[in-house]
Amino acid sequence: MASRPDGDVWNIVDNDKDSQHYGRNFKFDFSYISSEEIKDVVKDYVWQNYRVGNNSLSWLYAQLGNFKTVMACFEANRIVSLRAITNTDIDILCSYMNTTLSERTGNKFSTSKKRNTLNTFKNIVRWCQLHRPNDVPTTEIFTGNEYIGVNRKLKIDFIPDDVVAQINEALKKEENPYLKYGIIILQSTGMRIGDLLKLRIDCIKPHLISGYTIEWIQHKGRKDKAPMPVRSECVAAIEKLIEVTEPLRNEAIERDKNNLLIYRYLNGTQYGKYNGKVATPTSGAFSYWFDTFVNRNNIKDANGDYYNLTSHQFRRTLGTDMLSKGTNINVIQQVLGHSDPSVTKRFYADVKDKERAEVFKSVGVIGNINQIQSSAFDSVSEFEWFKVNKDKCVAGLCDGYCTKPVTDGNICPRLLKRQKCYTCSRYITTPEYLEAHKQHLANLEKQLEEGAIYGEHYAEHFIPTIEVLKVIIERLEGLQNGN
Repeated sequence: MASRPDGDVWNIVDNDKDSQHYGRNFKFDFSYISSEEIKDVVKDYVWQNYRVGNNSLSWLYAQLGNFKTVMACFEANRIVSLRAITNTDIDILCSYMNTTLSERTGNKFSTSKKRNTLNTFKNIVRWCQLHRPNDVPTTEIFTGNEYIGVNRKLKIDFIPDDVVAQINEALKKEENPYLKYGIIILQSTGMRIGDLLKLRIDCIKPHLISGYTIEWIQHKGRKDKAPMPVRSECVAAIEKLIEVTEPLRNEAIERDKNNLLIYRYLNGTQYGKYNGKVATPTSGAFSYWFDTFVNRNNIKDANGDYYNLTSHQFRRTLGTDMLSKGTNINVIQQVLGHSDPSVTKRFYADVKDKERAEVFKSVGVIGNINQIQSSAFDSVSEFEWFKVNKDKCVAGLCDGYCTKPVTDGNICPRLLKRQKCYTCSRYITTPEYLEAHKQHLANLEKQLEEGAIYGEHYAEHFIPTIEVLKVIIERLEGLQNGN
Protein backbone atom coordinates (compact mmCIF):
# COMPACT_ATOMS: atom_id res chain seq x y z
CA MET A 1 0.00 0.00 0.00
CA ALA A 2 1.14 3.57 -0.67
CA SER A 3 2.94 5.61 1.95
CA ARG A 4 1.11 7.96 4.27
CA PRO A 5 -0.57 10.81 2.35
CA ASP A 6 0.80 14.33 2.56
CA GLY A 7 -1.13 17.34 3.77
CA ASP A 8 -3.81 17.76 6.39
CA VAL A 9 -6.75 16.60 4.26
CA TRP A 10 -6.96 13.01 3.02
CA ASN A 11 -9.65 11.68 0.68
CA ILE A 12 -9.83 7.89 0.98
CA VAL A 13 -12.44 5.80 -0.85
CA ASP A 14 -13.67 2.67 0.91
CA ASN A 15 -12.78 -0.14 -1.51
CA ASP A 16 -13.73 -3.00 0.82
CA LYS A 17 -16.57 -4.76 -1.04
CA ASP A 18 -17.78 -6.25 2.24
CA SER A 19 -18.01 -2.85 3.86
CA GLN A 20 -21.35 -1.20 4.56
CA HIS A 21 -19.77 1.99 3.16
CA TYR A 22 -18.30 0.49 -0.02
CA GLY A 23 -17.60 3.23 -2.54
CA ARG A 24 -17.94 6.09 -0.06
CA ASN A 25 -15.27 8.80 -0.01
CA PHE A 26 -14.10 9.63 3.52
CA LYS A 27 -12.55 13.05 3.99
CA PHE A 28 -10.08 12.98 6.88
CA ASP A 29 -9.32 16.56 7.93
CA PHE A 30 -6.53 16.92 10.50
CA SER A 31 -6.24 20.70 10.18
CA TYR A 32 -8.03 21.34 13.48
CA ILE A 33 -5.08 19.85 15.42
CA SER A 34 -2.87 22.87 16.16
CA SER A 35 0.02 20.96 17.72
CA GLU A 36 2.22 19.48 14.99
CA GLU A 37 3.51 16.83 17.39
CA ILE A 38 0.03 15.62 18.33
CA LYS A 39 -1.10 15.89 14.70
CA ASP A 40 1.70 13.58 13.57
CA VAL A 41 0.72 11.02 16.22
CA VAL A 42 -2.97 11.07 15.24
CA LYS A 43 -2.16 10.88 11.52
CA ASP A 44 0.09 7.88 12.11
CA TYR A 45 -2.58 6.20 14.26
CA VAL A 46 -5.22 6.61 11.55
CA TRP A 47 -2.98 5.60 8.65
CA GLN A 48 -1.33 2.57 10.22
CA ASN A 49 -4.62 1.13 11.48
CA TYR A 50 -6.16 1.65 8.03
CA ARG A 51 -3.11 0.25 6.24
CA VAL A 52 -3.02 -3.04 8.16
CA GLY A 53 -6.81 -3.36 8.23
CA ASN A 54 -7.19 -3.21 12.01
CA ASN A 55 -10.14 -0.85 11.73
CA SER A 56 -12.66 0.16 9.10
CA LEU A 57 -12.50 3.58 7.46
CA SER A 58 -15.84 4.59 8.92
CA TRP A 59 -14.66 3.74 12.44
CA LEU A 60 -11.40 5.67 12.05
CA TYR A 61 -13.35 8.60 10.61
CA ALA A 62 -15.56 8.62 13.71
CA GLN A 63 -12.48 8.45 15.93
CA LEU A 64 -11.03 11.52 14.25
CA GLY A 65 -14.32 13.32 14.87
CA ASN A 66 -14.27 12.39 18.57
CA PHE A 67 -10.70 13.66 18.92
CA LYS A 68 -11.89 17.20 18.11
CA THR A 69 -13.27 17.45 21.63
CA VAL A 70 -10.00 16.19 23.11
CA MET A 71 -8.05 18.73 21.09
CA ALA A 72 -10.35 21.60 22.07
CA CYS A 73 -9.67 20.78 25.72
CA PHE A 74 -5.92 20.53 25.12
CA GLU A 75 -5.85 23.89 23.39
CA ALA A 76 -7.80 25.50 26.23
CA ASN A 77 -5.24 24.13 28.67
CA ARG A 78 -2.15 24.71 26.46
CA ILE A 79 -1.30 21.02 26.11
CA VAL A 80 0.86 20.58 23.00
CA SER A 81 2.35 17.13 23.61
CA LEU A 82 1.09 13.74 24.74
CA ARG A 83 4.35 12.76 26.42
CA ALA A 84 3.68 14.48 29.74
CA ILE A 85 -0.05 13.73 29.97
CA THR A 86 -1.07 12.65 33.50
CA ASN A 87 -4.20 11.45 35.22
CA THR A 88 -4.79 15.06 36.26
CA ASP A 89 -5.10 15.96 32.58
CA ILE A 90 -7.64 13.16 32.15
CA ASP A 91 -9.64 14.68 35.01
CA ILE A 92 -9.41 18.04 33.25
CA LEU A 93 -10.70 16.46 30.03
CA CYS A 94 -13.65 14.90 31.87
CA SER A 95 -14.44 18.21 33.58
CA TYR A 96 -14.19 20.00 30.24
CA MET A 97 -16.72 17.63 28.68
CA ASN A 98 -19.03 18.01 31.70
CA THR A 99 -19.11 21.79 31.42
CA THR A 100 -18.97 22.41 27.67
CA LEU A 101 -21.86 22.71 25.23
CA SER A 102 -21.82 20.91 21.90
CA GLU A 103 -21.26 23.26 18.96
CA ARG A 104 -23.57 21.12 16.83
CA THR A 105 -26.55 20.81 19.18
CA GLY A 106 -26.03 23.59 21.70
CA ASN A 107 -26.67 21.05 24.48
CA LYS A 108 -24.41 19.39 27.00
CA PHE A 109 -22.54 16.32 25.82
CA SER A 110 -24.39 13.07 26.37
CA THR A 111 -22.80 10.41 28.54
CA SER A 112 -22.21 8.22 25.48
CA LYS A 113 -20.49 11.09 23.66
CA LYS A 114 -18.19 11.69 26.62
CA ARG A 115 -17.45 8.00 26.96
CA ASN A 116 -16.73 7.61 23.24
CA THR A 117 -14.47 10.65 23.25
CA LEU A 118 -12.44 9.34 26.17
CA ASN A 119 -12.27 5.89 24.58
CA THR A 120 -10.90 7.44 21.39
CA PHE A 121 -8.09 9.07 23.36
CA LYS A 122 -7.47 5.78 25.21
CA ASN A 123 -7.21 3.94 21.89
CA ILE A 124 -4.64 6.40 20.60
CA VAL A 125 -2.56 6.24 23.78
CA ARG A 126 -2.71 2.44 23.94
CA TRP A 127 -1.67 2.16 20.29
CA CYS A 128 1.20 4.55 20.81
CA GLN A 129 2.44 2.63 23.84
CA LEU A 130 3.00 -0.31 21.48
CA HIS A 131 4.13 1.47 18.33
CA ARG A 132 5.36 4.93 19.42
CA PRO A 133 6.28 4.52 23.11
CA ASN A 134 8.40 7.68 23.18
CA ASP A 135 5.41 9.87 22.30
CA VAL A 136 3.12 8.95 25.21
CA PRO A 137 3.44 8.26 28.96
CA THR A 138 4.63 4.80 29.92
CA THR A 139 2.72 4.89 33.22
CA GLU A 140 -1.02 4.33 33.51
CA ILE A 141 -3.01 7.57 33.22
CA PHE A 142 -6.54 6.16 33.01
CA THR A 143 -8.32 4.88 36.11
CA GLY A 144 -10.73 2.83 34.01
CA ASN A 145 -13.85 4.04 35.82
CA GLU A 146 -14.33 7.51 34.38
CA TYR A 147 -17.68 6.66 32.83
CA ILE A 148 -18.64 3.25 34.16
CA GLY A 149 -22.12 4.43 35.13
CA VAL A 150 -22.23 4.11 38.91
CA ASN A 151 -25.89 3.69 39.99
CA ARG A 152 -26.68 3.44 36.31
CA LYS A 153 -30.26 3.09 35.18
CA LEU A 154 -31.80 -0.23 36.16
CA LYS A 155 -32.84 -1.90 32.95
CA ILE A 156 -33.05 -5.14 31.09
CA ASP A 157 -31.54 -5.28 27.63
CA PHE A 158 -33.95 -7.83 26.23
CA ILE A 159 -37.51 -7.00 25.20
CA PRO A 160 -39.93 -8.15 27.96
CA ASP A 161 -42.37 -10.88 26.96
CA ASP A 162 -45.41 -8.63 27.29
CA VAL A 163 -43.84 -6.07 24.94
CA VAL A 164 -42.91 -8.83 22.46
CA ALA A 165 -46.56 -9.91 22.49
CA GLN A 166 -47.67 -6.32 21.75
CA ILE A 167 -45.15 -6.04 18.90
CA ASN A 168 -46.21 -9.30 17.28
CA GLU A 169 -49.89 -8.40 17.56
CA ALA A 170 -49.24 -4.99 15.95
CA LEU A 171 -47.26 -6.61 13.11
CA LYS A 172 -50.41 -8.39 11.93
CA LYS A 173 -51.81 -5.10 10.65
CA GLU A 174 -48.56 -3.25 9.88
CA GLU A 175 -48.59 -1.84 6.34
CA ASN A 176 -44.90 -0.89 6.02
CA PRO A 177 -43.40 -4.10 4.54
CA TYR A 178 -39.81 -3.05 5.31
CA LEU A 179 -40.59 -2.64 9.00
CA LYS A 180 -42.94 -5.62 9.25
CA TYR A 181 -40.75 -8.19 7.59
CA GLY A 182 -37.55 -6.58 8.87
CA ILE A 183 -38.67 -7.14 12.46
CA ILE A 184 -39.50 -10.78 11.71
CA ILE A 185 -35.99 -11.29 10.28
CA LEU A 186 -34.38 -9.55 13.28
CA GLN A 187 -36.40 -11.69 15.71
CA SER A 188 -35.45 -14.90 13.91
CA THR A 189 -31.74 -14.31 13.31
CA GLY A 190 -30.51 -11.75 15.84
CA MET A 191 -28.48 -10.04 13.11
CA ARG A 192 -27.31 -6.45 13.49
CA ILE A 193 -29.24 -3.71 11.70
CA GLY A 194 -26.27 -2.98 9.41
CA ASP A 195 -26.20 -6.60 8.28
CA LEU A 196 -29.97 -6.56 7.68
CA LEU A 197 -29.61 -3.52 5.42
CA LYS A 198 -26.99 -5.37 3.35
CA LEU A 199 -28.82 -8.70 3.26
CA ARG A 200 -28.85 -10.16 -0.27
CA ILE A 201 -31.79 -11.58 -2.17
CA ASP A 202 -30.05 -14.97 -2.41
CA CYS A 203 -29.47 -15.27 1.36
CA ILE A 204 -31.89 -18.21 1.75
CA LYS A 205 -30.69 -21.69 0.75
CA PRO A 206 -32.44 -25.08 1.03
CA HIS A 207 -31.09 -27.25 3.85
CA LEU A 208 -29.60 -30.57 2.75
CA ILE A 209 -32.03 -32.50 4.96
CA SER A 210 -35.07 -30.28 5.48
CA GLY A 211 -36.07 -26.65 5.75
CA TYR A 212 -33.87 -23.68 4.91
CA THR A 213 -30.74 -21.88 6.08
CA ILE A 214 -29.80 -18.22 5.90
CA GLU A 215 -26.37 -16.75 5.16
CA TRP A 216 -25.12 -13.18 5.43
CA ILE A 217 -21.96 -11.15 5.80
CA GLN A 218 -21.17 -10.08 9.36
CA HIS A 219 -19.70 -6.69 8.57
CA LYS A 220 -18.46 -6.01 12.08
CA GLY A 221 -16.20 -9.08 12.04
CA ARG A 222 -15.59 -8.98 8.26
CA LYS A 223 -16.58 -12.59 7.74
CA ASP A 224 -19.38 -14.68 6.28
CA LYS A 225 -21.93 -16.05 8.70
CA ALA A 226 -22.03 -19.83 8.68
CA PRO A 227 -25.34 -21.17 7.27
CA MET A 228 -27.92 -20.94 10.03
CA PRO A 229 -31.20 -22.90 10.13
CA VAL A 230 -34.10 -20.47 9.98
CA ARG A 231 -37.80 -20.62 10.78
CA SER A 232 -40.45 -20.72 8.07
CA GLU A 233 -41.76 -17.29 9.20
CA CYS A 234 -38.37 -15.76 8.38
CA VAL A 235 -38.24 -17.46 4.98
CA ALA A 236 -41.74 -16.18 4.20
CA ALA A 237 -40.75 -12.64 5.27
CA ILE A 238 -37.75 -12.66 2.93
CA GLU A 239 -39.88 -13.97 0.06
CA LYS A 240 -42.39 -11.19 0.66
CA LEU A 241 -39.65 -8.54 0.59
CA ILE A 242 -38.30 -9.95 -2.69
CA GLU A 243 -41.80 -9.72 -4.10
CA VAL A 244 -42.34 -6.14 -2.87
CA THR A 245 -38.99 -4.88 -4.15
CA GLU A 246 -38.95 -6.66 -7.52
CA PRO A 247 -40.57 -3.74 -9.46
CA LEU A 248 -37.90 -1.37 -8.07
CA ARG A 249 -34.85 -3.52 -8.61
CA ASN A 250 -33.97 -2.31 -12.12
CA GLU A 251 -34.02 1.30 -10.90
CA ALA A 252 -31.76 0.69 -7.92
CA ILE A 253 -28.27 2.16 -7.89
CA GLU A 254 -25.73 -0.44 -8.96
CA ARG A 255 -24.34 -1.32 -5.53
CA ASP A 256 -27.83 -1.93 -4.10
CA LYS A 257 -29.39 -3.94 -6.94
CA ASN A 258 -29.10 -7.28 -5.14
CA ASN A 259 -29.86 -6.00 -1.63
CA LEU A 260 -33.04 -7.42 -0.15
CA LEU A 261 -34.16 -4.08 1.28
CA ILE A 262 -34.53 -1.37 -1.37
CA TYR A 263 -37.16 1.35 -1.57
CA ARG A 264 -37.82 4.64 -3.28
CA TYR A 265 -36.75 7.70 -1.35
CA LEU A 266 -39.26 10.52 -1.31
CA ASN A 267 -38.43 13.93 -2.73
CA GLY A 268 -37.38 16.25 0.06
CA THR A 269 -34.44 18.22 1.33
CA GLN A 270 -33.75 15.66 4.07
CA TYR A 271 -32.94 12.98 1.49
CA GLY A 272 -30.25 14.96 -0.33
CA LYS A 273 -28.63 13.07 -3.19
CA TYR A 274 -31.15 10.19 -2.83
CA ASN A 275 -34.17 12.34 -3.76
CA GLY A 276 -36.54 10.08 -5.71
CA LYS A 277 -33.90 7.37 -6.14
CA VAL A 278 -34.22 3.68 -5.33
CA ALA A 279 -31.66 2.58 -2.74
CA THR A 280 -31.28 0.76 0.56
CA PRO A 281 -32.96 2.48 3.54
CA THR A 282 -30.69 3.77 6.30
CA SER A 283 -30.52 2.68 9.93
CA GLY A 284 -31.92 6.12 10.75
CA ALA A 285 -35.00 5.32 8.67
CA PHE A 286 -35.52 2.15 10.71
CA SER A 287 -35.17 4.09 13.97
CA TYR A 288 -37.89 6.46 12.76
CA TRP A 289 -40.10 3.55 11.72
CA PHE A 290 -39.63 1.91 15.14
CA ASP A 291 -40.69 5.10 16.92
CA THR A 292 -43.79 5.64 14.78
CA PHE A 293 -44.67 1.93 15.04
CA VAL A 294 -44.55 2.04 18.85
CA ASN A 295 -46.59 5.23 19.10
CA ARG A 296 -49.13 4.26 16.45
CA ASN A 297 -49.81 0.92 18.14
CA ASN A 298 -49.64 2.23 21.71
CA ILE A 299 -46.90 -0.23 22.71
CA LYS A 300 -45.99 0.46 26.33
CA ASP A 301 -43.76 -0.98 29.03
CA ALA A 302 -44.74 -2.08 32.54
CA ASN A 303 -44.62 1.53 33.77
CA GLY A 304 -47.08 2.71 31.13
CA ASP A 305 -44.44 4.56 29.08
CA TYR A 306 -44.00 4.16 25.33
CA TYR A 307 -41.44 1.41 24.84
CA ASN A 308 -38.08 2.61 23.50
CA LEU A 309 -37.62 0.01 20.75
CA THR A 310 -34.27 -0.40 18.97
CA SER A 311 -33.05 -2.91 16.42
CA HIS A 312 -30.32 -4.27 18.71
CA GLN A 313 -32.86 -5.31 21.33
CA PHE A 314 -34.07 -8.10 19.04
CA ARG A 315 -30.52 -9.45 19.07
CA ARG A 316 -30.34 -9.26 22.86
CA THR A 317 -33.74 -10.90 23.16
CA LEU A 318 -32.80 -13.87 20.95
CA GLY A 319 -29.60 -14.46 22.95
CA THR A 320 -31.42 -14.13 26.27
CA ASP A 321 -34.20 -16.48 25.19
CA MET A 322 -31.66 -19.10 24.14
CA LEU A 323 -29.82 -18.81 27.45
CA SER A 324 -33.05 -19.02 29.43
CA LYS A 325 -33.89 -22.26 27.64
CA GLY A 326 -30.55 -23.77 28.66
CA THR A 327 -28.69 -23.37 25.35
CA ASN A 328 -24.93 -23.74 25.70
CA ILE A 329 -23.12 -20.38 25.76
CA ASN A 330 -20.84 -21.49 22.89
CA VAL A 331 -23.86 -22.22 20.70
CA ILE A 332 -25.25 -18.76 21.45
CA GLN A 333 -21.83 -17.34 20.61
CA GLN A 334 -21.92 -19.02 17.19
CA VAL A 335 -25.48 -17.90 16.46
CA LEU A 336 -24.70 -14.28 17.33
CA GLY A 337 -21.30 -14.38 15.67
CA HIS A 338 -19.23 -13.23 18.63
CA SER A 339 -15.47 -13.65 18.32
CA ASP A 340 -15.19 -14.88 21.90
CA PRO A 341 -17.68 -16.46 24.35
CA SER A 342 -16.68 -13.87 26.97
CA VAL A 343 -18.50 -11.27 24.88
CA THR A 344 -21.63 -13.40 24.92
CA LYS A 345 -21.38 -13.83 28.70
CA ARG A 346 -20.83 -10.12 29.28
CA PHE A 347 -23.77 -8.85 27.27
CA TYR A 348 -26.27 -11.68 26.95
CA ALA A 349 -25.91 -13.96 29.97
CA ASP A 350 -28.98 -12.62 31.73
CA VAL A 351 -31.76 -15.13 32.32
CA LYS A 352 -35.15 -13.79 31.32
CA ASP A 353 -37.57 -14.28 34.20
CA LYS A 354 -40.14 -12.45 36.27
CA GLU A 355 -37.62 -11.62 38.98
CA ARG A 356 -35.37 -9.68 36.61
CA ALA A 357 -38.13 -8.09 34.57
CA GLU A 358 -40.08 -6.87 37.60
CA VAL A 359 -37.16 -5.53 39.60
CA PHE A 360 -39.18 -3.77 42.29
CA LYS A 361 -40.96 -6.97 43.26
CA SER A 362 -37.63 -8.68 43.87
CA VAL A 363 -36.59 -6.34 46.68
CA GLY A 364 -36.06 -8.49 49.76
CA VAL A 365 -38.00 -7.07 52.72
CA ILE A 366 -38.72 -8.99 55.92
CA GLY A 367 -40.01 -8.01 59.37
CA ASN A 368 -37.52 -9.98 61.45
CA ILE A 369 -34.29 -11.54 60.21
CA ASN A 370 -34.75 -14.39 62.69
CA GLN A 371 -37.96 -15.36 60.92
CA ILE A 372 -36.36 -15.86 57.49
CA GLN A 373 -37.52 -19.06 55.80
CA SER A 374 -35.45 -21.74 54.07
CA SER A 375 -37.23 -20.90 50.78
CA ALA A 376 -34.97 -17.83 50.49
CA PHE A 377 -31.96 -20.11 49.96
CA ASP A 378 -30.81 -22.50 47.27
CA SER A 379 -30.16 -25.33 49.69
CA VAL A 380 -30.71 -26.41 53.29
CA SER A 381 -26.95 -26.16 53.98
CA GLU A 382 -26.95 -22.50 52.91
CA PHE A 383 -29.92 -21.85 55.19
CA GLU A 384 -28.21 -23.51 58.14
CA TRP A 385 -25.01 -21.55 57.50
CA PHE A 386 -26.92 -18.27 57.41
CA LYS A 387 -28.71 -18.95 60.72
CA VAL A 388 -25.33 -19.39 62.38
CA ASN A 389 -23.57 -16.51 60.63
CA LYS A 390 -26.35 -13.96 60.05
CA ASP A 391 -24.80 -11.41 62.41
CA LYS A 392 -21.68 -11.44 60.22
CA CYS A 393 -23.68 -11.11 57.01
CA VAL A 394 -24.30 -7.45 57.61
CA ALA A 395 -20.58 -6.82 57.07
CA GLY A 396 -20.08 -4.54 54.07
CA LEU A 397 -23.75 -3.52 54.09
CA CYS A 398 -25.01 -0.55 56.03
CA ASP A 399 -28.69 -1.23 55.49
CA GLY A 400 -29.43 -4.94 55.28
CA TYR A 401 -28.17 -8.51 55.00
CA CYS A 402 -26.59 -10.58 52.26
CA THR A 403 -27.80 -14.18 52.38
CA LYS A 404 -24.83 -15.42 50.38
CA PRO A 405 -21.81 -13.10 50.68
CA VAL A 406 -19.30 -15.87 49.94
CA THR A 407 -19.26 -18.44 47.12
CA ASP A 408 -16.47 -21.01 46.84
CA GLY A 409 -14.40 -19.00 49.27
CA ASN A 410 -14.72 -15.73 47.31
CA ILE A 411 -16.58 -12.66 48.51
CA CYS A 412 -19.32 -11.58 46.09
CA PRO A 413 -17.79 -8.95 43.73
CA ARG A 414 -21.09 -7.05 43.65
CA LEU A 415 -21.02 -6.80 47.45
CA LEU A 416 -17.42 -5.54 47.39
CA LYS A 417 -18.06 -3.05 44.61
CA ARG A 418 -21.50 -1.60 45.35
CA GLN A 419 -22.24 -2.37 49.01
CA LYS A 420 -25.84 -1.41 48.17
CA CYS A 421 -27.43 -4.42 46.54
CA TYR A 422 -31.10 -3.44 46.49
CA THR A 423 -32.06 -5.44 43.39
CA CYS A 424 -30.03 -8.58 44.13
CA SER A 425 -32.15 -11.59 45.11
CA ARG A 426 -29.62 -12.27 47.87
CA TYR A 427 -30.27 -8.93 49.57
CA ILE A 428 -32.69 -8.64 52.49
CA THR A 429 -33.48 -5.63 54.64
CA THR A 430 -35.55 -5.17 57.81
CA PRO A 431 -37.32 -2.31 59.64
CA GLU A 432 -34.27 -1.71 61.85
CA TYR A 433 -32.62 -0.15 58.78
CA LEU A 434 -35.57 2.06 57.85
CA GLU A 435 -33.88 5.29 58.98
CA ALA A 436 -30.70 4.39 57.07
CA HIS A 437 -32.77 4.01 53.89
CA LYS A 438 -34.56 7.30 54.51
CA GLN A 439 -31.26 9.11 55.04
CA HIS A 440 -29.79 7.60 51.87
CA LEU A 441 -32.90 8.64 49.92
CA ALA A 442 -32.68 12.20 51.25
CA ASN A 443 -29.00 12.42 50.27
CA LEU A 444 -29.69 11.18 46.74
CA GLU A 445 -32.62 13.57 46.25
CA LYS A 446 -30.43 16.44 47.41
CA GLN A 447 -27.68 15.45 44.95
CA LEU A 448 -30.28 15.19 42.20
CA GLU A 449 -31.61 18.66 42.97
CA GLU A 450 -28.15 20.23 43.16
CA GLY A 451 -27.11 18.47 39.93
CA ALA A 452 -30.19 19.44 37.93
CA ILE A 453 -28.12 21.82 35.81
CA TYR A 454 -26.26 18.84 34.33
CA GLY A 455 -29.39 17.53 32.62
CA GLU A 456 -31.07 14.17 32.17
CA HIS A 457 -27.89 12.11 31.83
CA TYR A 458 -26.83 13.18 35.33
CA ALA A 459 -30.30 12.36 36.65
CA GLU A 460 -30.16 8.84 35.16
CA HIS A 461 -27.53 7.93 37.75
CA PHE A 462 -29.87 8.69 40.68
CA ILE A 463 -33.52 8.27 39.68
CA PRO A 464 -33.58 4.41 39.45
CA THR A 465 -32.00 4.04 42.90
CA ILE A 466 -34.37 6.66 44.31
CA GLU A 467 -37.36 4.73 42.95
CA VAL A 468 -36.15 1.46 44.49
CA LEU A 469 -35.52 3.14 47.85
CA LYS A 470 -39.06 4.55 47.87
CA VAL A 471 -40.45 1.05 47.39
CA ILE A 472 -38.23 -0.35 50.17
CA ILE A 473 -39.22 2.45 52.57
CA GLU A 474 -42.93 2.04 51.82
CA ARG A 475 -42.80 -1.68 52.46
CA LEU A 476 -40.70 -1.34 55.62
CA GLU A 477 -43.10 1.28 57.01
CA GLY A 478 -45.95 -1.10 56.29
CA LEU A 479 -44.22 -3.84 58.28
CA GLN A 480 -43.46 -1.43 61.09
CA ASN A 481 -47.11 -0.38 61.27
CA GLY A 482 -48.29 -3.96 61.22
CA ASN A 483 -49.73 -3.79 57.66
